[in-house]
Amino acid sequence: MNDNNTKRLSRLAAIITQLQTTRLVTATNLAERFSVSIRTIYRDIRALEQAGVPVLTEEGKGYYMMEGYRIPPLMFTENQANALILAEQLVLKNKDQSFVKDYCEAIDKIKAILRDSGKDKVNLLGERTRFAQNVNRERNSNNISELQYALTNFLLISIDYMNKEDLSSNRIVEPFALVSTTENWLLIAWCRLRKEFRYFRLDRISKMVVMTEKFEPHKMTLQEYFDKFN
Repeated sequence: MNDNNTKRLSRLAAIITQLQTTRLVTATNLAERFSVSIRTIYRDIRALEQAGVPVLTEEGKGYYMMEGYRIPPLMFTENQANALILAEQLVLKNKDQSFVKDYCEAIDKIKAILRDSGKDKVNLLGERTRFAQNVNRERNSNNISELQYALTNFLLISIDYMNKEDLSSNRIVEPFALVSTTENWLLIAWCRLRKEFRYFRLDRISKMVVMTEKFEPHKMTLQEYFDKFN
């Protein structure tokens, strides 16, 4: 097998993984990802269809994989999948690009075996988590897993929060994003008491309860939040 055929087989396998990872992907996205022409992607999609891979087209929007077609499943709990996505944010700060590439490809394969609802949640969490390299040990907290779950399922949380003056208050908040600074993990959330977005240091949360009541998802990305409020 010549090098071109090897590269194409590798690309076809990677396209299948990408289709299983993302609910909808365009030919342009795939062409950019694999550094080939859109015409080449069209040929690859036809080759997959001819091989019996159920690639479907949403007119004018892109390609997606028929529901139920996936590699043999591994079983992850939602919290385990969330932990892997959080780890991905840490890995992206690594200076060794080969390590970053290998880890991200592994995460893509993990995402590919999740159901559509699971993909939506891990992709949302990936978009709503930021990590800045820590120079000191982070202050202790034990809420990240529960916060991730509340964030991706749009569940209200009740927190007992101690401010910098050591005054405690109870807040009902709508979790929006998790951000790591040089010292602390911060929760960005809509505070129903103050009626605005607020930052909450996780180490200042003395008690937290994930409620059963849902809230309406906020229609903006984390970057749009930073652009608007910072």
